[in-house]
Amino acid sequence: MDAAFTAEQDEIRRTLRDLLTKHGGPGEVRAAVRTAEGHDPALWHRLAQELGLPGLAVAEEYGGAGCTATELALACEETGRALLPSPLLATAVLAAPLITALGTPEQRAELLPRIADGTLTAALAVPGGSMAAALGLTADNRAAAWAGGGRAGGIQARPDGDGGGGWRLYGEADRVLDGHSAGLLLVAAHAGGYPRSRTLLFLVSAEAEGLARTRLTSMDETRPLARIELRDAAARLLGADDGTDVCGALADTGSRAAAVLAAEAVGAAAGALERTVAYVKEREQFGRAIGSFQAVKHRLADLYVRVEAARSAAYYAAWDRAAGPLALAQALEAARIVAGEAVQLHGGIGFTWEHEAHLYVKRAAADELLFGPVHRLRDHAAGRAGLFGAVTAEGPARGVAV
Repeated sequence: MDAAFTAEQDEIRRTLRDLLTKHGGPGEVRAAVRTAEGHDPALWHRLAQELGLPGLAVAEEYGGAGCTATELALACEETGRALLPSPLLATAVLAAPLITALGTPEQRAELLPRIADGTLTAALAVPGGSMAAALGLTADNRAAAWAGGGRAGGIQARPDGDGGGGWRLYGEADRVLDGHSAGLLLVAAHAGGYPRSRTLLFLVSAEAEGLARTRLTSMDETRPLARIELRDAAARLLGADDGTDVCGALADTGSRAAAVLAAEAVGAAAGALERTVAYVKEREQFGRAIGSFQAVKHRLADLYVRVEAARSAAYYAAWDRAAGPLALAQALEAARIVAGEAVQLHGGIGFTWEHEAHLYVKRAAADELLFGPVHRLRDHAAGRAGLFGAVTAEGPARGVAV
């Protein structure tokens, strides 16, 4: 493994950081989350058209840059540093790989070029609101619990009956990332009834009849969430119903997404730490900057080591996606601890709800709720590694391996 970045990768990082420094400050973030889209459409257009951000990991034949997960992770590290609200995660990290893996040639040719140029945003909707379980990060996603089961609950799919190959979906999904504004929804639903239930992915247009979307009040406004209600909504099957391993594709996407999410969390932690270091250099107490006190230096040094260790884990996971869940656990933990310490080291002003330090606290807490928690990420990774014995559909078997 060559740990050095290429000149192109460094240029991606530098260009994106320069742009977000000018247009992605705390004031712009607060203004963007209060728009109907939950992000700044003009900035998203620039990121897509000038930098090609949503198409970084899309194949060149579909208008993308054909880069690897490493480039996407570097880009998301910078968006995480700025806490940028954008459809990048839902569209490029979650939806696009699933369309690439499962879509028919016609579907890929129809959807991926529009994703790559930023004109189409997409969101993954899973029943039960457990994104981490659906992606195989905290549990075996072949178990039926995350999807609601085949008898009742979850989202049910049935053929349209008109002979045109269409489908109808009925049910709802909560906590759908960017679900209120996405132009396309990838919906996980049950088909085949209870005896032969199987999980499939369906494409639902934002204009589909029977679709209702409600933006939810969330802890972290930079991560807009929505409730998706489907009442016999028209849908198209993603790919072909030929025994394709949908759960395997979700788990594969989850492993890759975990590395990108880890890099984004590292960026958020680094951003909080940088702002804290700048503050303690300016804030004076007893006639000297509080950053000159040894106790403060020690706390900042501990945070720096934690951030750099998480960054190393995230970069390694971008190279070896099997390490993604553990890298994500380490990065989420680092983001939570650094954000909490940032509030403490900012003193009285840090405890005011309007201070920018709370943006990082909310991001850290919300990400752990959406993609964790940390102890479940580690528990599932340990179980898959066989540290607790054989892994079953219900989870790792507890016991001492001899």
